[in-house]
Amino acid sequence: MKIQEADAKSLLAAQGLPVPPWTVARDPAAARRAAERLFAEGADAVVIKAQVLVGGRGKAGGVKLAKDAAEAEAVASRILGMDIKGITVVKVLVAPAADIVKEFYLACVLDRAARRVLFMGSAEGGVEIEQVAHSDPDAIRTIHAHPHLGLLDFQARWLGFELGLGAHLKEFVAIAKGLYATMIANDADLVEINPLAIVRERAADGTVSEHLQCLDAKVTLDDSALDRHPGLEALRDLDEEDPVDVQARHEGLSFIRLEGDIGCMVNGAGLAMTTMDLVKRAGGQPANFLDIGGGAKSDKVAVAMGLILSDPSVKAILVNIFGGIARGDEVARGLVEARAEQKRVVPLVVRIVGTNADLAAEVLRGVPGIEAASSLDDAVEKAVAAAKAAA
Repeated sequence: MKIQEADAKSLLAAQGLPVPPWTVARDPAAARRAAERLFAEGADAVVIKAQVLVGGRGKAGGVKLAKDAAEAEAVASRILGMDIKGITVVKVLVAPAADIVKEFYLACVLDRAARRVLFMGSAEGGVEIEQVAHSDPDAIRTIHAHPHLGLLDFQARWLGFELGLGAHLKEFVAIAKGLYATMIANDADLVEINPLAIVRERAADGTVSEHLQCLDAKVTLDDSALDRHPGLEALRDLDEEDPVDVQARHEGLSFIRLEGDIGCMVNGAGLAMTTMDLVKRAGGQPANFLDIGGGAKSDKVAVAMGLILSDPSVKAILVNIFGGIARGDEVARGLVEARAEQKRVVPLVVRIVGTNADLAAEVLRGVPGIEAASSLDDAVEKAVAAAKAAA
């Protein structure tokens, strides 16, 4: 689960990391009020940042500076409603503009192959790390945290020196260890600061100091661990989620939209993956991953059918059910009910084996538009042929 920058910063701040103050505004007037508070607190300028779950906000014009409250309101007015990579901006973050001396990149990510947390750092901050990896891979330094003890002090110091942060080593070590703490505390897959910056601040007496600050944050949470963190579910941004994904999650269905034209309805994740592989091997393209679960009832099958047909690119549907806990006749009744309620009818190929498969065949016999298959290979061939014929 991706969360917005403002929420990611709140998780960093909870672990004691240095994050500048911010306010989220959903309209220009709120952005103006937030800017007025920051200017009253001594800010020289404020930054207005679009809150969208995609990269490249700055290049798209979604990050702008303002030198007074009126300008902040005007800038927010231009950014709100902007389209950035297909996402409409509905809120902005307002924060004091930093006097940046130097930008860095720092992140920790779950390395599943090594079964450890991998730290990545680069002195080339402020740009997408993929761009750095492509143009100058030697600019990225990596180190694995200890599998039980986390990021050790000597590892953090090594990384700090590698990035040229010897003058700010104590601060850097605290931030790096704070990143690890944030990741573990929230069951995150990724915690990223880009940029981590050396910023210059002037005190009331005129003295100038430099220190590290986390100016931007990106956190990705493990959906499977959200039951251990009930408060984190509230950070899910429904403004940017596909309504189909929201409905699937509400119904307890595992659904992922793909780019093909053959809708797949299967019970069991392993069987679903196998079905998709066979569709590909037969020359077709799966339109989705959909696992209706082991004990799916007819009503859930009908909902699943609706999710598949919400994709206008679907030209045929392949249903592959192995009845163990799930009863084949229950699934068949759900298919018939869904068929009767469909506003858009596409060819439907069904293969049901296992518990009550004979009863399922009786339920489906003679239903217009539903074609039974004798085997999985037969079902796949028929679905692929139907999709090609409808193309």
